[in-house]
Amino acid sequence: MFLTITTTGTPESPATDLGFLLHKHPDKAQRFSTSHGTAHVFYPEASVERCTAALLLEVDPVALVRRGQGKGRGGAPDAALAQYVNDRPYAASSLMSVALAGVFKSALRGVCAAQPERAAAPLSLRVEVPALPARGGAELVHKLFGPLGWSSVSAEPIVLDERFPGWGDSRYVRLVLEGELRLADALRQLYVLLPVLDDAKHYWVAPDEVDKLLRAGDGWLADHPEQKLITSRYLSRRWGLARQAMERLELVRLAEADGLEVEQIDNAVDESTDTAEKPVPLAAQRRTAILATLEAAGASRVLDLGCGQGQLVQELLKNARFTEVVGVDVSMRALAVAARRLRTDRMTERQAERLTLMQGSLAYTDKRLKGYDAAVLSEVIEHLDLPRLPALEYAVFGSARPRTVIVTTPNVEYNVRWETLPAGHVRHGDHRFEWSRAEFAAWASAVAERHGYAVEFGPVGPDDPEVGPPTQMAVFTLTGGDHQGDLAPAVTRTFTAESAESAESAEPATPTAPTTPKEATAA
Repeated sequence: MFLTITTTGTPESPATDLGFLLHKHPDKAQRFSTSHGTAHVFYPEASVERCTAALLLEVDPVALVRRGQGKGRGGAPDAALAQYVNDRPYAASSLMSVALAGVFKSALRGVCAAQPERAAAPLSLRVEVPALPARGGAELVHKLFGPLGWSSVSAEPIVLDERFPGWGDSRYVRLVLEGELRLADALRQLYVLLPVLDDAKHYWVAPDEVDKLLRAGDGWLADHPEQKLITSRYLSRRWGLARQAMERLELVRLAEADGLEVEQIDNAVDESTDTAEKPVPLAAQRRTAILATLEAAGASRVLDLGCGQGQLVQELLKNARFTEVVGVDVSMRALAVAARRLRTDRMTERQAERLTLMQGSLAYTDKRLKGYDAAVLSEVIEHLDLPRLPALEYAVFGSARPRTVIVTTPNVEYNVRWETLPAGHVRHGDHRFEWSRAEFAAWASAVAERHGYAVEFGPVGPDDPEVGPPTQMAVFTLTGGDHQGDLAPAVTRTFTAESAESAESAEPATPTAPTTPKEATAA
């Protein structure tokens, strides 16, 4: 099993710098023990103008069988001889990937203390693999390596037997890659795609393989057009692991689209605190008001947009009138917490049919959100930067267009009632803004007018005569017009304990307002 990496250079940047990047001296031939044989690293040529590093892997078929207990290609119990007589010592596969990770560990991470600038810069590279199993043929090789920045991808099929051309080609190709890439990027691509092309692994695929895939795929896998195939094959078609990897890759894609770090959008769960819900009267009152409004609107199929850890979803599921409940959030961690809260693994089939939890960003239109009776955005809009609000507005009101939309948000005027909340501070560190009643009414009325909705406003929580309620609510109702039809005038409706009596499992309608910053944050 053989692989070579070649680069060219100049007197100012000699090709032999490849030795620094690989952490293997060109003047030495080195050997490394692996669990399935011996890996050799040597340099067939090493000059200022051209340098080639070779990785030769000698596989011990007996050791492979003993460690794998017959698993992997050719390891079926009724094919004992095939465990020892096969292509594994000769064709690049997952064995070569494991050797790459072990022998060139620092190079895979892009670490080079001696020449960090060279490690960070693209090199003129030529990678050659003389015998590569390719289930899918040369066409699949081009589909996998073509989008990754290589200027030339050659996958020459190897004939079964040159003496008998009529037998045709084997499933093996001679792979040659040429282009300007960072060495670390090239190695990570090979680490993932060699076993993908072979469509087999010589070891059991455990859950930690998802992390290995995402580390090696950082920077290229999230946007790869063959992402689904790569993920499925790399994880040996273990669908649960593949689904987990795809969800995390989607989060990476959304973060890159917004120019953010993954942690910045996957922040719905505060890892420093217990994720179990604390008794928060104002939060309970919000849910009570929302449930009452949904019942009054006659909604049965409901979207909870920005569902977080699933508190509202849990309350909706308790009421049999809501026949379909969909929780949507951009944070996979929040959705995982929601699934645990709802005990989805213990649900009956009938219960599970009513519930859907799915990842999605409210900054983008999503055809999955169309056709529902109602949508709820409870304490969501204040977490978005103001320039992102028009995108959310169109995604919900312009594209999804549910018959009823409920929006709740903090009333900044009420903040003076939090005795220990510093003046000028918002209630939660992730709030990008908090609106007064007039500001919220102006925004909601404009949205309603643009998209053909009527809107009503009401307080949630104790309605202070001077500063209003702690939470303000807008209820949008789709009118007969398309976007600019005759709209009913905006009116104010107060959500009282009496109006919430029909909400199933509702908590007392008159809450005790939080009086500490901790309670204010939780609210």
